[in-house]
Amino acid sequence: MMDVLFKSFSLLPFEWAQYSFMTHALVAILLMTPLFAILGCLVIGSRMAFFADAIGHATLTGIAVGALAGFADPLWVMIAFALVLAVTISSLKRITPHSTDTIIALTMSSSVALGVVLLSHAGGISRYSKYLVGDILSITPEEIVRLAVLLGVTGVVWLIYFNRILLLSFNSCLAKSRAINTWFTETLFACLVAVVVSSSISWVGLLVISSLLIFPAAISRNVARNAFQYVVLAISVSFFTGIVGLIGSYYLDTATGATIVLVATGLFILSLFFQRA
Repeated sequence: MMDVLFKSFSLLPFEWAQYSFMTHALVAILLMTPLFAILGCLVIGSRMAFFADAIGHATLTGIAVGALAGFADPLWVMIAFALVLAVTISSLKRITPHSTDTIIALTMSSSVALGVVLLSHAGGISRYSKYLVGDILSITPEEIVRLAVLLGVTGVVWLIYFNRILLLSFNSCLAKSRAINTWFTETLFACLVAVVVSSSISWVGLLVISSLLIFPAAISRNVARNAFQYVVLAISVSFFTGIVGLIGSYYLDTATGATIVLVATGLFILSLFFQRA
């Protein structure tokens, strides 16, 4: 099925469509952008933008641990470390008097510091620079299948837990009164964000990963008038910025992830002029 999809895109009457790395990247963008948009809506509603950024930067330690352990691809170590970090942050929020942003900042700083120390000991950080900027043009068909599975899992969790997470973001006490297990729901969502962010680092880069999550939802929030519009507009904006950024990066010879973010930045500024009353 993937081969048929790739071949159909190669029939497009554009120069960039004749290259397999571009058609692979386009399919990845079509899968990745709704994934980020769906999560981004809940991330902003739950005031977890800083958390997503922290997870992205803290995966540096997962990369370091995987490198020291001799893994050619540290992906699974990155995911495991991100999950541990997500559970740790959710747990610390319950047992310490500190604010959420303080806990996230402390955890992120410690994790990043540990990652830098381990990577420098392992022979130099420069060898892992691809994780800083990402390279979606190098994505393989096998990775695209993995991305499709991740989108499917996220969609199922979103359908089941959307109302609970949304209610929890508005009022945790009200959520508890509705018999919602707030710690489990919050931790589950944090783990989902952690898995998506850590899985996507090598494709879009940890320097811009949180922006791809936040911008579509933030743009949509400026103009949407209800929850349905909020989600639909976020997905639409994510599709648009992803495709324009990918094609633009081809002609400009620039990093794809960063180009997508700049397109989203322009849309965000434009959306400020059309904010709901």
